[in-house]
Order: sequence, then structure tokens, then C-alpha cells
Amino acid sequence: MTSIDFSFDPEWMSTLTAPFMMNAFIAGLCIALAAGVMGYFTIARHSTFAAHALAHVGLPGATGAVLLGLPVSLGMGAFALGGALVIGALGKRVSEREIATGTVLAFATGLGLFFARLSSSASQQMQSILFGSILTITTGQIIGFAIFDVLLLALLAIIYRPLLFSSLDEQVAQAKGVPIGLMNVAFMAIMAGVITIAVPAVGTLLIFALVITPAAAANILAGSPLKAMIIASVLCLVSIWAGLVLSAMFPAPPSFIIVTISTLFWAIAKGMAALKTR
Repeated sequence: MTSIDFSFDPEWMSTLTAPFMMNAFIAGLCIALAAGVMGYFTIARHSTFAAHALAHVGLPGATGAVLLGLPVSLGMGAFALGGALVIGALGKRVSEREIATGTVLAFATGLGLFFARLSSSASQQMQSILFGSILTITTGQIIGFAIFDVLLLALLAIIYRPLLFSSLDEQVAQAKGVPIGLMNVAFMAIMAGVITIAVPAVGTLLIFALVITPAAAANILAGSPLKAMIIASVLCLVSIWAGLVLSAMFPAPPSFIIVTISTLFWAIAKGMAALKTR
């Protein structure tokens, strides 16, 4: 039986200053900004299942990219975007989105496993795709993350009001002339990008902890959308950075610690809310 050693590493400070760790910290900042902002909209639009599913929709893109010798992020992004557009176009209402999401998810998962069986390289990379590998993020990926964040903020500055209106009250927004279908597609497309940059940190199976859990905690603590987005981004950033520090101090998979810290924040927020209602 394999034993796991969580003993304290006295050289943890030197680990934190290593170039790969600096890349992880910067990547964490980019991921937290995107995940925190879009996490709020995901919960407001009751699309948590869709956000979780998009990570799995990107699985065949990742394994297919390895099969063809292409960058994993390129394949994952292409499939996640394609799946997002299909879900957004077919699911104009919440109930319709659930059906469209489940259908696309099932097909994509099967296709991803099929691609993985065709290539030994894809099979070997399945663990990092499923559980993440934030310590292997490259400078080139960080540049891509930063560009995505700039584009995300620019786009949100343009569509913020109609996107927020349609997220909080879809029926009234539609009556006021807000293009609900366009907002659905735009939201899903943006989420595909967020999922693509967040998966390297915690993988497709644990993406919920970065996109949804901090936003859920922020919704409990904040009284306005903007405050909730800021708090969600901060909680996500603290989860990632604290996870990196603790993984250096007590050698353990960073994704496991990041997810644990994020979940603790949510549990604390729920506890505070429960105390206030008494």
C-alpha cells in the first residue's frame, strides 16, 4: 500500500521562490479574477450544472489535441466553446439548458475516453487533465490568461447591464427587450474561456471549487452583485495562493489543498449566515 507523507518541508521557502511557483502564483491571480466574476453570473443564471459540464465537454478536446500533437489548452478551448455555443443556442430556458447540457456532456465524455484509448500519451495526461497541474503552467499560458482577462473585462463592460438583468430576472428582461438568446450564448461562450484557463489549476473534476464555491460564499456575504464579484475573486485568489504555500510547506497535491480551502470558505460563510438568522 502506498503511504502519503505530509511531513513539514524545511526548504519550503526556496520552493516558493522557484520560477515554476512564481508562474503558478501569477496564473492563480488571472484565474481568480475570471472565475470570481463569472462565478457570480453562473449562480445568478442557475447555470452551475452547465459550468461544471463545460469542463467535461473540454475533455475530448484535450485528449484529441494530445492525439494530434496540438496544445492541450487549444483543444480544450475549442471543444468547450463549441459545447457552450450548442448549449446556449438550444437551451433558451433553464429547463431546456439542463437537457441540452446533459446531452452534450454525455456525448463529450464518451468521446474524450475514446480519444484517450487511441493514444497512450493522452492516457498518460488524463490525470493532469482531470485533477489539474498548476505547477506546470508556462509563461506562454500566463500571457494567454492575461489576454483573456483583459478581453473578459472589456466585454463585460459592454454587456454588463443586459447580462445582469437577464441573469436576475429573465422574464422581465425579455419583456424590456433584452436579447435573452444572445445573452445566453454570450454567457456560455465566456464561461468556456473561463473553464479553459481554470482547468490547468484544479482539473475538470474539481473546477466547481474555483468557479462556483467562492461565488456561492460571496453571495452569502455580499449585498450587491459588484461586491459579490469582488469577494468571490478574493476568496478564489486566497484559496489558490494559500493552497500553493501549504503544498510547498507540506508536500501534497496543490489542487486538493485549493479545493479544501475553497470549501472551508463556503462552510464558514454558511455558518455565519446561520448565526445571523438566529
